Amino acid sequence: MDRLREPVTATVFATGRLELLPLQAEFADEMAAVLGDPALHKFIGGAPLTPPELRERYGRLIAGSPDPAVSWCNWVVRVREEGCLAGTVQATVGPGDDGIEAEIAWVVGVPWQGRGLAKEAARGLVDWLGQQPVHTVVAHIHPDHAASAAVAKACGLAPTDRMHDGEIRWQRTLG
Repeated sequence: MDRLREPVTATVFATGRLELLPLQAEFADEMAAVLGDPALHKFIGGAPLTPPELRERYGRLIAGSPDPAVSWCNWVVRVREEGCLAGTVQATVGPGDDGIEAEIAWVVGVPWQGRGLAKEAARGLVDWLGQQPVHTVVAHIHPDHAASAAVAKACGLAPTDRMHDGEIRWQRTLG
């Protein structure tokens, strides 16, 4: 099983309309509003967090994985033209079945949905991961979440016959 020689660290990158900024605790106030609609949590679970709760969570994420073989990479998504945060993307990078694997996820706040921002951010993330020592990209998607399935498909991931906690494993092997 392959192991990371060095941790993978989130860096700033951009796509056509977006800037993806490594997570910082000071984003918590704005992100609490972005993630505050209870409808957003239908598939991702949980409930909206208050700014202090989110700041605490961000602190844990920024501190990194307690497992030295795993890197936690987290970004906020800024819509350049609007100058506001609209969501997050993340990758957990570590040993997988076929080498180094990145499990990815994305969330876009309700007011920004339906504009292709999740697809753009997730595609940018997969492109960024292609420059890292990552062999396989994986996402776990609820079978009824058509929007997330469309994002995964746009990133070149395909559904597999594997399930994890009631979600379908989607994956892509990187060149």
